[in-house]
Amino acid sequence: MASDTAPPPPPPADGNDDVTPPPPPPETDEDKAAVVQQPSKGSPNDFLKNVIGKQVAVRLNSGIDYRGTLSCLDGYMNIALEETTEWVGGQQKNSYGDAFIRGNNVLYITAL
Repeated sequence: MASDTAPPPPPPADGNDDVTPPPPPPETDEDKAAVVQQPSKGSPNDFLKNVIGKQVAVRLNSGIDYRGTLSCLDGYMNIALEETTEWVGGQQKNSYGDAFIRGNNVLYITAL
């Protein structure tokens, strides 16, 4: 008569039954910096509310960057900046007091 139980699994190849993973490497300053630079969870709307009054960089579809203090923005992504500087190819080209950027030209906004 045949047995209804399965045979036991074979032992590990190296004969070590108590395999434990190695401990994680110690944290370095670079690891801590990487944790700080990771994006926080939340909606884009939360991000935009949190950066009003702070320094931002706005990249246009043309590749030109505008850096300044985010004064306000609306649902169409129209942006008002104060103390604005214009950057082309990584070099500052112009300085403006206040600037208004039409939303359909905006590629992205990032906090500085």
